[in-house]
Amino acid sequence: MQDLTSSDPLSREGAPFLLKALNVLNRVTAFLGSVAIGVAACVLSWEATARYLFKIPSDWQDEVTIFLLVGATFLACAWVQQQRGHVAIQALSAVLSPRADGVRRWLSDLMSLLFCCFFAWKSWTLLLEAIEDNQISGSAFGAPLWIPYGSMAVGMSLLVLVLFIQVSSAQALKRS
Repeated sequence: MQDLTSSDPLSREGAPFLLKALNVLNRVTAFLGSVAIGVAACVLSWEATARYLFKIPSDWQDEVTIFLLVGATFLACAWVQQQRGHVAIQALSAVLSPRADGVRRWLSDLMSLLFCCFFAWKSWTLLLEAIEDNQISGSAFGAPLWIPYGSMAVGMSLLVLVLFIQVSSAQALKRS
């Protein structure tokens, strides 16, 4: 498991504690994402069983499952980036020199950071709007929209922190 505290130029007085706290927070959110996926699987299994065996129709399962999967995706994305567990295209790394490949990865991280900063900002604005306007989904279930928007905002903010640390430490320039 990759640790953000290793080879980190941000290691000033308070930074190691903050980096360790970010590592712990990423693990917690990844665990919560795992739990959400398990709960979504149980909800979908119940829906199939109730609908086809017991003839009990309901409309809440799809929305709950979507909310759980959205939450799992966004809450775990920082942990996945921290592990460099995302899908990467290896074709260029085989052709480029190690230094050129490191620069390519660093530029990719920088572009990801810029995009994720914008995405996190928009997620927070959506969350604040949903809370302020008391927005609910358009289904009969009527779940509050702050739930998925909150997981988006928190997950993207954590992802921005991880990407910032990786870009500023030039971690991408080193061979994985």
